[in-house]
This record gives sequence, C-alpha cells and structure tokens, in this order.
Amino acid sequence: MTEQRPPLTQKERMAIDRVVMPEQAAELRAVNFREVNLGLTHQLAILEAERCLMCPKPYCVEGCPVRVNIPRFLKFLREGDLSAAAESLLDDNALPCVTGRVCPQETQCEGVCLRGKKGKPVAIGYLERYVADWAQQHTEELTHLRPGPTGRTVAIIGSGPAGLTAAGELAKRGHEVTIFEAFHAAGGVLVYGIPEFRLPKDIVQAEVDRLKEAGVKIELNAIVGKTYTLPELRAQFDAVFIAVGAGLPVFMNIPGENLKGVYSANEYLTRVNLMGAWNPDSDTPVLHGQRVVVVGGGNVAMDAVRTARRLGASEAVIAYRRGREELPARAEEVHHAEQEGVRFEFQVAPVEVVGDEAGWVTGLRCIRMELGEPDESGRRRPVPVPGSEFVIPADMVIVAIGTRSNPLLTSTAPELRVNRWGYIETDEHGMTSMPGVFAGGDIVRGAATVILAMGDGKRAAAAIDSYLRGIWPPLEPASEETPKKHAPAVGPAESVAAAG
Repeated sequence: MTEQRPPLTQKERMAIDRVVMPEQAAELRAVNFREVNLGLTHQLAILEAERCLMCPKPYCVEGCPVRVNIPRFLKFLREGDLSAAAESLLDDNALPCVTGRVCPQETQCEGVCLRGKKGKPVAIGYLERYVADWAQQHTEELTHLRPGPTGRTVAIIGSGPAGLTAAGELAKRGHEVTIFEAFHAAGGVLVYGIPEFRLPKDIVQAEVDRLKEAGVKIELNAIVGKTYTLPELRAQFDAVFIAVGAGLPVFMNIPGENLKGVYSANEYLTRVNLMGAWNPDSDTPVLHGQRVVVVGGGNVAMDAVRTARRLGASEAVIAYRRGREELPARAEEVHHAEQEGVRFEFQVAPVEVVGDEAGWVTGLRCIRMELGEPDESGRRRPVPVPGSEFVIPADMVIVAIGTRSNPLLTSTAPELRVNRWGYIETDEHGMTSMPGVFAGGDIVRGAATVILAMGDGKRAAAAIDSYLRGIWPPLEPASEETPKKHAPAVGPAESVAAAG
C-alpha cells in the first residue's frame, strides 16, 4: 500500500545525511563467507530515497550503462509503492539484485549525481539492492506479462551478465531464447568469480530462475567449440549472441611461476566459489595458505585476498605495482579488505616466485618501484628502483593481473573476425563478421565490469530484435557505451580483471 506523507522541500532533502549500510563486524566476517553488507531496513531505504532531488535532467540515468530510470523507481520507493518501484526497476534491469551489490555506482550513476555536488550522492546502489531484494521476496505482488511468441529463435553462448541480460530482454520481446553454458551452473563470472560474501549464490540463482520463468531455456555443460561449434548453432537458430567473457588467465612470466602453490585468481576463485572448496566437506581441493600474496590491484585481486583470509590465512598481502591512489578496485572493497586484516604492499613488482627443494612456494621476490614519466594512458609509469629487491614470505601466490580471450570458440569459426588480441570484432550494432551472429561483453571489450557487460547485452538484444523483425540496420543509433571495434590489449602490465 502506498504511504501518504507530505512532500519534503529541497532544503529538507539536502539536510538528510546519506545512510550507512549495515554490515558484519570485520572480526566476524573475516572468518566466514556470509554476505558482508546486510542491506538497508525499510526505514533507511525510504530516508535515503528522500534525498533524491528529482532533477529535471537526471544525469544518473546517463551514467548508468543499462540506462535504469533511477528517478522513477526512487519516486515510487519514497512514496512507499514498492511493487511499482520493483516493476520499474525490473523493466530496465534484468539483474538488479546483482548490480545492487557489485556495480561500481561510485564511478557511474552516483558519480554524476547532482546531490553529490554538495555533500554525498544518493546511495543509488543501496536502494537498487533494497528494491530488487524486495521484488525477489514478493514475486506474487508483481505483474507477470508474457508477450506473444514471435516464432524466432536466439542462441546465447554464455550465461554471465551479458548473456543473462540479453536473454531477459529478448524473452520480453517474445523470442524463444536458449542459453548454452559451459559450466554445470548458470551465472558465469557471477557464480565462479565473485565470492559468496559479496554476491550470494542463491541471489544469482533466483535471478536465473526468474529468467527461466519468463521462458528462457538453459543448457548446461555445453561447451561451444567442443559440444557444438558456432556454425552449427547458427544453422539451428535465427540469431546468435556470443557472451563468453574473457576468462583465460594472464600470468606474470617470471621464474618460479610453475611452483606448487601458485594459482591464477581465475582457478582459485572458481574452485572456491563454483566448486564449493571453502566447505571442508567439498570434493574439490584447494590449498589453505597461511601466508598468501595476491598480485594485482583490481576487484578480482580483492576477492582473492579476502577469500584467502576466510580460508585461514594469518597473513594476506596485496602486491601492487602502483600507488594506493591508482588502485582500480572499488574503494569499498579496498576498505573492507583493510578492515579484515589484509596488508598492502604498494609500488612493488614481482620478479621471481621463490621455492624450496620440494617445489613448493616459500616467497615472492619483488622490486620496489617509483613513478616515472606518464605513459600513453596518461598515468605515470612505474619504473624499478635498482638494488631494492626483497622477499615477501609466502606459501601461496595468487596471480590476479587480468584475463584475455579464450580461442576455444573462435577457433571453430574461421569466418569470425577477431583482432590481434583474439577479441571478437563487431560493428556499431554489435554484429560480427558472421551475419546474424552478435557479440558483447568481455569477449569484445576485454576484461571489464559486470555492468558494462550487461549494457552490451541490453544493446545487443535490441539490435537482435531489429534483425529478427527485418528492420536492419536498427532505427536507434548505437549508444556511446558501445565497445570499440578494436578492443584494447590486455596483458600483465596494465590489465585489471574486473568482476563487478
């Protein structure tokens, strides 16, 4: 039921402080895998929604890669009409429970919020999570409309954020959608890459179940490149969307990287998150290092080092070659890591993984770095300081410096054009060199965030819909967020694997 209250004046709204997200105490959460952020109460959510100024020109919408109508769902929320708020949010965003938890709102919608010009921006991410969680718990109060079938079929390769978003958008348009997922569970990086304490698996499963209820079919254990080839799927379906991500790990190429106790972050997090290796009764083994060093400074590095702490590491260290100000990880993740006892070694570069005679890791030899002249990105390039080598004692080293494209799928379709880094090339509408085959997300962009992949999935779905209806090229121009035809190089020097 809608709550009736007199509207606040702009002055009254400006006087409200941004709410604080309740969270587990650091000493407790550092030894469990339960979610760190606990979510807002109803009262806190309403109070925070009241802070929105309902700007005539909502820059927050422009800052959102999936173009959520933020003022609309916040208006419904502060009026107390949660079903309308939820339906508004779900109309724009296929995975709001996910983005409310892992999207970097601080650099996107909240980063351009006018409320932040004087004080702190509206906590859009917190409110998105609150409304989305309410929707998951009150599905019977939402309208469920099923469009008439168009008779057209679409295959989606990969069930990560880009694939799930495209599936939801295409199902809303009445197309028959089948997702082909290589793993035994749907969700892609949402289930294998992001830890339980940041994104609970039952939350992802609920989002997947909602898509199934909308008519989306999911075939698991289907490896395109092995189980099927891309040309085979193209022959069976009216259109194909490739959303396989970029999950091939990048290593440092330094001596000792083949020692026992060295993991890629991709393997380490997959074993723990998807295979349940955090559970002592799991059949999937994973080392429980006591002194763990994670190389990298992105969100994946934070996920890996915080996971190591929860698996019993007494010392968990981040080794990053630039300074604190250059850390690409979300500020919240860095803050949480520090609270949980993670140590940061800034401006250091690994030169060797040190081991014993039995082939086990005993440490990571690093060299101190100092910032030199700016490189092509405009950032000052780290350069080694002669004679500054030292060893960080460790029995496990986790490499989290990025990922690159996996050639498994593209090797089965020589007519599919890729760039020199192996990423798929697309036109401004997301179509590849194979007619009727589209691509988006990390396999086009290179390693990026969940929300950017979702934006690609949403735009690709609109383009595929136009293609299936014979409206080509689409009437709508491509968004400025559309990835460039030539994805940037991803390598150990600069790459950041970003899961969220």
